[in-house]
Amino acid sequence: ISKPQNNSPKTSLFATVSEQHRQYCTTSSKNICLEYHCKLPTTLNMVAMPKIVIAGGGIIGTSISYFLAKEHDTSVTLIDPKGIAPGASSKAGGFLARQWRDDTPLEPMHQLGFDLHEKIADELIETNIDYRRLTCSAVAIDETQTRKVQKPPSKKLEGVEWVDRAVVGSVSMADETNCAQVHPRKLCEQLWKYASEKQGSKLMEGKVKLAITDESTNAIKGVCLEDGTSLEADILVVACGPWSHQALQTWFPNIATSTFPDITGVKCHSMLVKPDTTFSQAVFFESDGALGDGDLEVYPRPDGDCYVNGFQGDEVIVDEEPGEEEVEQEYIDKLKRAMDVTSTALGGLQPHTVQACYWPETGDGLPIIGNIPNHPGAFIATGHSVWGILQGPSTGKAVAELLMNGSSACLDLSPFDPSRFQRYRFI
Repeated sequence: ISKPQNNSPKTSLFATVSEQHRQYCTTSSKNICLEYHCKLPTTLNMVAMPKIVIAGGGIIGTSISYFLAKEHDTSVTLIDPKGIAPGASSKAGGFLARQWRDDTPLEPMHQLGFDLHEKIADELIETNIDYRRLTCSAVAIDETQTRKVQKPPSKKLEGVEWVDRAVVGSVSMADETNCAQVHPRKLCEQLWKYASEKQGSKLMEGKVKLAITDESTNAIKGVCLEDGTSLEADILVVACGPWSHQALQTWFPNIATSTFPDITGVKCHSMLVKPDTTFSQAVFFESDGALGDGDLEVYPRPDGDCYVNGFQGDEVIVDEEPGEEEVEQEYIDKLKRAMDVTSTALGGLQPHTVQACYWPETGDGLPIIGNIPNHPGAFIATGHSVWGILQGPSTGKAVAELLMNGSSACLDLSPFDPSRFQRYRFI
C-alpha cells in the first residue's frame, strides 16, 4: 500500500480489503465453504468500519483490541479456545526491564512497551493490574552450600532482600527507574474489559478451523470455527503465541507450510508461594547449575505472592492445548528445593499454585509481525519469546495502526516482517 501523497485521500488496509471483499461478494455466487460447511451471509452489511477477527486471547490479542478501541474507536471479535489469557499470558511472571534489549533490533519495541505499561497502569488504575516499580539483582550461589539446607548467616549480605542461604555475592541489575512488574492475567483481563466496554468488542470461545479466503485474490473473507460457525471478516490477525504454527498449517491450506518458518514453544514451570513479608526485589540466580539446569528467577508481587520459575525445557512444536499444559512434578520439586537452600523466608513454603506454560520462539529470535504474504487482510503477530508481556502493548499499538492506517507510526515493524525469511512458496 503506497503512502498517500499531497492531498490524496488516506489509504488504509481496510479500504483495500473491503473493496476486494465487495467485488468478490457482488460477482460470486459462492458463499459456502464446502469443506467445512460454513455458510457466509448472503447479504453483506457494508459499514464504515472493518470487521476484524483476532485469534488468540493472550497479551498480544488483548493489546491489539485495547489500542483499536482506545485510539481508533474500533471493535473486534476475539476468538480463543479458553477465553482470555489461558496460556503464558496468565502464567508468566510479568517482569518488565526497560533496557534489557538495548543495542538489538528489539530496542525500540522494548522501550516503547515499558513506557506504555506505565501509561496503561494509569489508565486502568494501578491496583487493577498490580503494576509497580521494583528492584532487581543477580545473586551468586555457592554450589558447595546447596547440597543441604544451611543456617542463614548472622549478618545479611548488603543489597539482598530475602536470599540469605548459600549466597556469596550480588550485583544490582535494575532499579525503580527502569524496572517494573505487572500481573499478566489481570492486565489481559483489564485490556479486554476496556475494549469490550468502550467499543463493544465481543469474545467467542472456540477454535478457528479455517480462514475463508477469496478464490482469486486470497483476500480474507471470514473464518470458520470447528463447530461450523462462520464469521465474516475483512481482517484476521493470528496472535496465537506458540500455537501460531498450527494455525498457519491448518487455517491457510494454500500456504506450503514446509517453507514457512517454524514457530516453536519452550515450556517453563512456575509456582506461587506466599511468605509472611511482602518483598520488592526480583532475583536472578547464578549458580553454575547447582540449583538445576536453566535459569532460576523469582519475582515478588505486591499482593504478597512470590512467583518462582525456571528450569525451562527444549524448543518444540507445541501439541498441548492452551490452558491444559501438564505440570510435571519433578520441575516443581526443583523449584521448591531451590528455595529451601537459598531463602529462609521462601524455603519450606508449600506453593498454593503450580503451573506450566509455553513461550513462543522463532528461528532468528525476533517476533513475526505483519502481513501474511499473498493473503490480503491476513496478519500475524507472535514470537516475542520471554518478553511477550513487556512487548505486548507496543506490539498492540503498532498492529492497531497497521490495520487501520496501512502502516505503523509508533514503531518500525520492518525488522519483524514475515517476508524477511524469504522462504515462502505458495501453491
